[in-house]
Amino acid sequence: MHRSVLEAACRIANQYLDTVVERHVGGTATRAQLFAALGGALPSGGSDPVAMLEQLAAQADPGLVASAGPRYFGFVTGGAVPISVAADWLAAAWDQNTSFFIMSPAVSVIEDIVSGWLLEMLDLPRGAGVGFVTGAHMANFTCLAAARHEVLHRAGWNVEAQGLQRAPRVRVIAGEEVHVSAIGALRYLGFGSEEIEIVPADGQGRMRADALEVTLARGEGPTIVCAQVGNVNTGASDPIEPIVASAHARGAWVHVDGAFGLWAAAAPELRSQVRGIATADSWATDAHKWLNVPYDSGLAIVADAAPHRASMSLKASYLQRGTDEERVGTDWVPESSRRARVLPLYALIRTLGHEGIADIVRRNCALARRMADRLRKEPGVTILNEVVLNQVLVHFQSNDITRDVISRVQAEGTCWAGGATWQNAQVMRVSVSNWSTTDDDIDRSADAIVQCYRAAARI
Repeated sequence: MHRSVLEAACRIANQYLDTVVERHVGGTATRAQLFAALGGALPSGGSDPVAMLEQLAAQADPGLVASAGPRYFGFVTGGAVPISVAADWLAAAWDQNTSFFIMSPAVSVIEDIVSGWLLEMLDLPRGAGVGFVTGAHMANFTCLAAARHEVLHRAGWNVEAQGLQRAPRVRVIAGEEVHVSAIGALRYLGFGSEEIEIVPADGQGRMRADALEVTLARGEGPTIVCAQVGNVNTGASDPIEPIVASAHARGAWVHVDGAFGLWAAAAPELRSQVRGIATADSWATDAHKWLNVPYDSGLAIVADAAPHRASMSLKASYLQRGTDEERVGTDWVPESSRRARVLPLYALIRTLGHEGIADIVRRNCALARRMADRLRKEPGVTILNEVVLNQVLVHFQSNDITRDVISRVQAEGTCWAGGATWQNAQVMRVSVSNWSTTDDDIDRSADAIVQCYRAAARI
């Protein structure tokens, strides 16, 4: 039975991927239509699994977004390189729980191997702890838990044993453009959003190092500084070198939210964007963004493995923990049960190598510049950011016209781009993150965007 079901899933998946390049990029069905097609009463009996898969694919199809395709430019979303999809299928078929070495020795070893490869690729401290988490949100949580442990440990407090209620107060400092996932992670860890001390940013969203100096001087005690590489709107990165120098001079921990920007370190010609990155204390990033592996996949990296493990690890006699030489998955992540999400990363790196991954990053950056160059030629269209990585911020004459253009582009379907507010202006965000995007995809998309703009502006 399993063979016919899996072969049907493979056939349906291949049919989808064969057509994803030319699909209407956004969903085309309403919520009500999808409920009507997919819902109904609770099934009381069984059904043929192959027929069910075929029906599911047909009924869900109008609600699928072609984010795996080359002209999806929303939310810094990468596609999935085929070898990483294949490895993800193996992860599901093998069905390994990667919490403890004894539960999957092979995957435990693969996590150690991939950890080493990633640290070398990003040129981060080779002894750092690496956790394979769901995405940057949980990577931020994991790293900031390690930061909380360490700064309170230095103050003589064991937060894992003694909790937070009587603990010394921890200062948390972040830039004006801190990403919402970092704020969410801090909330989970007991730090209210109103407690965060905000440092002004420059016109591209970079934390001002001089303003950080002033903020640090206003207080003392256990301190965590949250920096960012790859602003979600402009792609700009905080000046890490002076931030780390100022923070470390006062005994503060520096955490870097690098959901996509951290991968600039993988391409030699882009490393200047993240200069000094290895001097920080922890780093969060996504793999399902610029590494283009399937959801969900993120990385929590902590320079000193000791606070990383202290903040995460679980112990009980029945868990059959082995020697310290064996990788124990729960030492590095918040989850107990966890699928083998490292396998797509292993397959990707083995297949593309460091240079192949760097090429995805550099090509996407070049394509973003191409998009900006194409759009800025149109009268009334303004590019609001310095295109230093893969992000392009576009404004069309006025806020109302910009909103109209975004709606028209999403409805037209050649490409998909989202909206945001940047420095009081409504903007279209174009995020070029997919491994398969080509010059032709950029040109087709730019032409479609311009046509939608002309229609909105009645030009």
